[in-house]
Amino acid sequence: MSLMARIYRGSPRNLAMLAARLRKGGLVAVPTETVYGLAGDATSRAACRRIFSAKGRPSSDPLIVHIASLRDLARVAHANPAALRLAARFWPGPLTIVLPKTGAVPDEATAGLPSVAVRMPSHPLFRRLIRLAGVPLAAPSANPFGYVSPTTASHVRLSLGSRVSHILDGGPSRIGLESTIIDLRAPGRPALLRPGAVTRGQLARALGVPVAVSRRPAQRGRGQVAPGMMRRHYSPRTPLTLHARLTLRMAARGHPADAWLFVSRPRGFSPGPGGNLFWLDARGDLRRAARRLFAMLRSLDEGGFRRIHAERPSGAGLAEALADRLARASAGGVSAPRRPARSGAARSGRRSRRSRGHTRAGRTSSRA
Repeated sequence: MSLMARIYRGSPRNLAMLAARLRKGGLVAVPTETVYGLAGDATSRAACRRIFSAKGRPSSDPLIVHIASLRDLARVAHANPAALRLAARFWPGPLTIVLPKTGAVPDEATAGLPSVAVRMPSHPLFRRLIRLAGVPLAAPSANPFGYVSPTTASHVRLSLGSRVSHILDGGPSRIGLESTIIDLRAPGRPALLRPGAVTRGQLARALGVPVAVSRRPAQRGRGQVAPGMMRRHYSPRTPLTLHARLTLRMAARGHPADAWLFVSRPRGFSPGPGGNLFWLDARGDLRRAARRLFAMLRSLDEGGFRRIHAERPSGAGLAEALADRLARASAGGVSAPRRPARSGAARSGRRSRRSRGHTRAGRTSSRA
């Protein structure tokens, strides 16, 4: 019989125990400021293979290697001045940089390519764990491949459960979206591979050159330069349709078993008996919307709805990252073209009785 994972607080004793487990090639689910990750020794072929096996992840989808300090960068990658400039500006933080790799990083971590995706996280417990382990840690999101990313320890336990035995609890993820990824293998032609909390505009200003957006979709079976590039990703089991705009009239005319996820609290809303209207942030704060997106999608996925209708945020910056995650979650279920930019983008929200009950259930896991 499979045992559910145990959740550990970040005490010095627990951190020392978890670091020893990582040094021996074991796996530990870890908190980061972006989403929770499934960590293993990035220099160990066996540990990297265990990560792929636990997630059901294809070997063509590379892992992000996490380091604790800038001194560790030379161990895993060949940095250039552009990379060092971004590291000085945005590390520790939610930015991943793709660079040529060193021999310390096995092909298992990089989909067989001569490049590596590297990040220095800002979450204090994760950085302390990296230091104690004494090795860089590969850590993709701690969820079954393709499913909604976890932003709490209980999310990891519910979705990976018996596939991982140790989870370090560092509280809810502060950002809630995976890191921005920039390709700097050719530093004169930087390319944004995945939008995130560090925006394309911020990157361009720091580098002093425009940053192009990579439009090349990942292909299954072929090694990818970076993770998160599959057309379908971050997806709930419940079908999701993405709309350029949602209205209360659309929801009123829709199927009563469907959920409607607005970016902000819709004007004219009054509570009704249906309990199927939700939003990411009542006032439209993008950061709060990002922090709640994946938790909301998980809650709706457990709510017994027939379909989820989601509104796509418009605009640049963090709205671009939110729109990217929702587009991949819908994977073709898009009802209309993207609307023009408007003021006051992505927002987040309100939970029905069903979703609040799901949240309470997620707090019942055992702790150490």
